[in-house]
Amino acid sequence: MRSIEWDETKKVVRMIDQRCLPQRLEMVECVDYHEVANAIRDMVIRGAPAIGVAGAMGMALAAIHSKYNDWEGFRRYLDEADKVLRASRPTAVNLFWALNRIQTILQRPIEDIEKLKKLILAEALRIAEEDIAINYQISLFGSELIQNGDVILHHCNTGALATVDWGTALGCIRMAHQQGKHIHVLVDETRPRLQGARLTAWELEQYGISYEIIVDGAAGYFLRTGKVQKVFFGADRIAANGDVANKIGTYMLALAAHSNGVPVYCAAPISTVDLSIPAGESIPIEERSADEVLDIQYKGENVVPKGAKARNPAFDVTPHFLLTAIITEKGVVYPPFEENLRQILS
Repeated sequence: MRSIEWDETKKVVRMIDQRCLPQRLEMVECVDYHEVANAIRDMVIRGAPAIGVAGAMGMALAAIHSKYNDWEGFRRYLDEADKVLRASRPTAVNLFWALNRIQTILQRPIEDIEKLKKLILAEALRIAEEDIAINYQISLFGSELIQNGDVILHHCNTGALATVDWGTALGCIRMAHQQGKHIHVLVDETRPRLQGARLTAWELEQYGISYEIIVDGAAGYFLRTGKVQKVFFGADRIAANGDVANKIGTYMLALAAHSNGVPVYCAAPISTVDLSIPAGESIPIEERSADEVLDIQYKGENVVPKGAKARNPAFDVTPHFLLTAIITEKGVVYPPFEENLRQILS
């Protein structure tokens, strides 16, 4: 099953509601770009590649359902849709990359609006199909780094749910498993939204891959005691120098792994590399509602004091020197990242 797809009969976008997993597998139908933007913002759909595809399909919805027959009105309407979708989540560069591809279609000198609508939809569908092929290739390259018997520590969710299918870092693990390698995964729960405990664990159940969930704070213990051979995670944006913005907690995990000599691998499509950002300090970091941190219950009661406040950055930046390699669809990139990322992108 794909995490997101276009329903040609209904002319809607269907996506798995990831807020319901693992208790229920439910689908959401978005009928306009506002609903797609809300789905991205509320994390109905999440994961950088999947967000990019959702943005493109949101633009397709705007085009297909636009009531404007004149070019000026049509373009104004799509520009507004583009603006709303770009504002839905600021850190994942794949969203802007996909929307820029749709903008390229809009820049073509085509006066036939109906033809333009079809071209926009075709581009959105092409982005989705490319995502599957790209992540499959990432998974092939990444699986070569995994040995039979490895215990892998994985952060957040980077599987099929975070993409259209296959996934990035979790896709590498899935591929290694399909190749017959016996592996075990330690799944960081990934506070505060528990993407590891809820989503990665659910995916590993579907694939029949051995796993155990650990609290985020236990990662250092397993790394220090030599119980982990490799660390895998994804990326929401990669700066030109190789600094990686990813789900909060990635930096501490990479720091602990590096301190204990455990290889650290980031898996992401090259569309996640943003050469306009020289280093991680310039990557915008989304700060989400404090409620996500404070809404903790134990035996039906809140555990935090009434009136407590919280900070909730959704991402952090892992410096490039903590990474062993970055796995892309064009190959495994090793240091020096600034030089080699530019080379592989060219």
